[in-house]
Amino acid sequence: MKIARFSHNDAIRYGIVDGAELVVLQGDPVFAGYDTTGERVSIGDVALLAPVIPRSKVVCVGRNYRDHAAELGNDVPAEPLLFLKPNTSVIGPGDAIVRPPQSNDTQWEGELAVVIGKIAKNVSAADAMDVVFGYTVANDVTARDLQASDGQWARAKGMDTFCPVGPAIETEFDLANGEVITRLNEQEKQRGAFRDMIFDVPTIIEYVSAAFTLLPGDLILTGTPAGVGPFQAGDAVEVEIPGIGILRNPVRDAA
Repeated sequence: MKIARFSHNDAIRYGIVDGAELVVLQGDPVFAGYDTTGERVSIGDVALLAPVIPRSKVVCVGRNYRDHAAELGNDVPAEPLLFLKPNTSVIGPGDAIVRPPQSNDTQWEGELAVVIGKIAKNVSAADAMDVVFGYTVANDVTARDLQASDGQWARAKGMDTFCPVGPAIETEFDLANGEVITRLNEQEKQRGAFRDMIFDVPTIIEYVSAAFTLLPGDLILTGTPAGVGPFQAGDAVEVEIPGIGILRNPVRDAA
């Protein structure tokens, strides 16, 4: 089942995707379940938004594909390498990624994002799927030059617009056969299978929840495969996960 968050008639609402329509829900399904209002609206008549705005945090895993670690000259981590993005970095499909004046090398990183559905602390890998609400598409936008110069990643990864997510949450996704594909101006740049992650989703949830209490609506970004690279103002970046959807964002420079 796909869940979308959208704007329609000056109101922000949630709906179940049913073909070309949205079955409108009474509230945020992460908290309110799947009760419907009886309304249906055409997807063509709404503006799709980021399907979730984390109330707490976006937790990210770095260097979770061997080929990506190698392309940047980094060692493979012995444990999941974690960093955080603020929720102010989150934007939705169609929103512009803004290249900041502080960076001359802003890059894409297409990723799978896990949407947490329950309060989770010290969750075992065996029980990890019990706290997952669903999955969506993410782009871990990175100011690569600031990542190198700062010595830590808060600024390089956490600027406004640096966490596009969407277009919907899939609650019944087949992780075993999933892959992520990134395109720049419709040309493929990345393609990576989730089975090639160094640390799989249950392992990540166990590791993250041992450090942080995860709250409903939190996101975990699971890492990017090889093929990252820079984009410029006027470009368009697409990240696709077949079975979930395509997240497309134009790029502009800061005003």
